[in-house]
Amino acid sequence: MPIEKNDSQLLSELAPVVDENLTRHIAEADGWQPHDLVPWDQGKNFAFMGGTDWSADQSTLSDVEALALTVGVLVADNVPAYHREIAKHLALVGPWWRWVGRWTAEENRHSIVLRNYLMVTRAVDPVALERARMDEMVRGYAMPPMHLLEMLANSAFEEKAAAVRHHNTAALGEDALVAVIAERLATDDELQSLFYRNIVEAAFELVPDQTMRAIASRIAAFDVPSVALPGGTDSTAVLAEAGIYDPAQQGEKVFAPLLRSWNIAGRADLGPDGEKARDELSALL
Repeated sequence: MPIEKNDSQLLSELAPVVDENLTRHIAEADGWQPHDLVPWDQGKNFAFMGGTDWSADQSTLSDVEALALTVGVLVADNVPAYHREIAKHLALVGPWWRWVGRWTAEENRHSIVLRNYLMVTRAVDPVALERARMDEMVRGYAMPPMHLLEMLANSAFEEKAAAVRHHNTAALGEDALVAVIAERLATDDELQSLFYRNIVEAAFELVPDQTMRAIASRIAAFDVPSVALPGGTDSTAVLAEAGIYDPAQQGEKVFAPLLRSWNIAGRADLGPDGEKARDELSALL
C-alpha cells in the first residue's frame, strides 16, 4: 500500500537533503556584489539636493528593458511577503530555516542592484517607481493553501520562470550592462530552482504518489507572480506582449525541464493515485 506522510514527517525526513543542498548551493553560488554592477559615475543629484529631476529624455533604455527591470524591482522588493509565506511552510529551525534566510538575502540582492541601476541611470521615473513599490508592498503576497510538497514543487517552477524572464531580458542585447545584470539574476534563479528540484526529487524516494500529486496540482494552478505597473497595467500581459515571459510557453520553458529531471514519464514506483496524477499531468501538458 502506498506510503503517505504528513508535512511534519516530511520536514524531518527531508532535512538532511536540505542541509546537503544548502551546502552545495552556497558553494556553487556566485558571490557577486550589487555595487559592482551599478555605473555610479553616471549618477547625479535630483532637485531636492540641488540637481535636476527626472525627465523621460534622460532614459537610454528601451521601453521593453525598462519594463522588465521595473517588474524585477517590484517582485524582488516584495521579498518580506514571500519570506513570510515560505517560512510558514518550513521549520523555523535547522537547515530549512537557514535556506529561507539564504533565499531571502539573494532576492534582496536582486532588488538592490536593479533599483540602484534604475536610479543612477535615470532609466525610469523614480517617483512612479517608488509609488509602485509602496503599492506593491502594501498589497503584499499571500500564497494559496498548500502542503509542503506542493510548496516545494511550486517554488521550483517559480524560480525557473524567473530565470526564463531574466534570460529573455538579457537576450534583448540592447544594453550590455543590463544583459550582465539580468544573467546574474538568472543564474541565481536557476540555482534556487535546482535546490527545490533536488528536494522534490528526494521526496519521490519517500512518497512517490504524494509527490506526483503535488506536482500535478501545482502545474494545474500555476501562475507567476504578477505586479501592478505604473499606469495600472498588469505585468503578466505586458511581459507576454513584450516577449519577456509568455505563460503560453510555460509548458516548454518552465515545466518540461523539471519534469524531465524528475523522470516523470518513466517512473515505475507509482501506485494508483500516483498513476492517476501522472495521467492528469499529461492531459494538462
